Amino acid sequence: MKHILSVCPECKKVIDSTLFEENGKMMLKKICPEHGTFMDIYWSDSKLYDRFRCYSYVGNGVSSKSTLFSGGCPWDCGICSKHKTGTLLANIDVTNRCNLNCPVCFANAKENGFVYEPDFEQIREMMLTLRNQEPVPCYAVQFAGGEPTVREDLPEIIETARKLGFSQVQIATNGVRLAKSQEYCEALKTAGLHTVYLSFDGVSEEPYRATRGFNAFPLKQKALENCRQTSLNSVVLVPTLIKRVNDHQVGDIVRFAAKNGDVVRGVNFQPVAFAGRIDQTLRKEQRITIPDLVALLEEQTEGEIPSSAWYPASAAVPIIRFVSAVRKAPLPEFTVHPLCGAATYIYESEGRLIPISEFVDVDGFLEFLESVTPEFEGQGSNVMKLTKVLYHISRYIDEARSPKDLKIVSLISNFLKNGTREHAAQFHRKSLFLGAMHFQDLYNLDLERIKYCGIHYATPDGRVIPFCTYNNFHREGEEARYSKQYRKNMEFEGETLDVKEREAA
Repeated sequence: MKHILSVCPECKKVIDSTLFEENGKMMLKKICPEHGTFMDIYWSDSKLYDRFRCYSYVGNGVSSKSTLFSGGCPWDCGICSKHKTGTLLANIDVTNRCNLNCPVCFANAKENGFVYEPDFEQIREMMLTLRNQEPVPCYAVQFAGGEPTVREDLPEIIETARKLGFSQVQIATNGVRLAKSQEYCEALKTAGLHTVYLSFDGVSEEPYRATRGFNAFPLKQKALENCRQTSLNSVVLVPTLIKRVNDHQVGDIVRFAAKNGDVVRGVNFQPVAFAGRIDQTLRKEQRITIPDLVALLEEQTEGEIPSSAWYPASAAVPIIRFVSAVRKAPLPEFTVHPLCGAATYIYESEGRLIPISEFVDVDGFLEFLESVTPEFEGQGSNVMKLTKVLYHISRYIDEARSPKDLKIVSLISNFLKNGTREHAAQFHRKSLFLGAMHFQDLYNLDLERIKYCGIHYATPDGRVIPFCTYNNFHREGEEARYSKQYRKNMEFEGETLDVKEREAA
């Protein structure tokens, strides 16, 4: 049993809560004096819960312009002085307009009765805030919404992000505009877009009927093909994962991604959060957690991707700290809460999916790097020490079991030696990244997880707000504060697709 702080889903007051094991699952129970008792699944596999919690690290947070700690979490976002992790990925909502009306939209786009759409200069100022963060500037930005592609100046925004030094520039999109126009895909590519985060809920019609309100699968396929034709070849598929809606297709989604590996670089599953527009009365039957996904993938790939292949995102910390020590320069550390996300890398060889853990002793490799990192800290040359470390890398890799053309020792050694984005990209291009990020809602919220969040929203007033507090506590107020009022349900010319247009796209 563990005591944590959560909130009442009704009044949002902070209340004492309890984590406890029941029938192999971690459950969250909380009692609000005014609104009663609430219970929900926190983590659906207690053994995986214990394993993931071993990969816990504390980061340095964000020291520049931190909000003073006065009212307490989750209200002192901006970021408060007690936050432990820097901005690993920044979200900038460039609009709350959208060309779809998805039943599961956590941002509740188009439904607030006003248009939130920061002007170009406000967005530039938000990017400058992120690039000026200390001790480590933000290197990755994702433009989202609403639907970012409804803004005509999105290519200019992307180009500005590149000029300001962001080494990873992404958009989160439903793919409608990408499917309609190769020329638009080319414009995004020319502007400097690195990665398309494409919502992708399954490989058949049925899941999309539930999640998007129409059969969007042909649209997703067309968007992928247009990306392929314009060499916009870094697409991450993003399934909103819902029990009894599309959880039976997780294995098919991964195989679809592997089949389209020339353009798809990864799959980032997002177990649904009961925030925004989704029907919250279905929470108990539709709740799904990361351990559920892990178990389903093992089953649906017939054991090719076992649960043992998955690690929390924080497991990457020893690698980053080693590279940082070698380069004698601070780098973004993935000191996120170990229960926020999970990841692995897989490779396809002769029709078989092979996880990296099959030929790399991941734990041994991480422990080795952690043990030698102190030797590289401080002054002096690291050349001889690095040569010695790289010599020992092969002890943790069984190349005989790896895909024949992978050259995994060389890929890892080059990254550890140079630590550049290009060397990281060389590793990624050979693999398929699988990730899962379970954003919180008011029912399963753990304030300790908030303090370690590494995915933040930038806002026009210069604040930076953790993802889960923004969407559960701050979004509506921030959007209203910086919005232009307009008649509710007003349609913008060329913005909304009717059903026939959706099907045709």
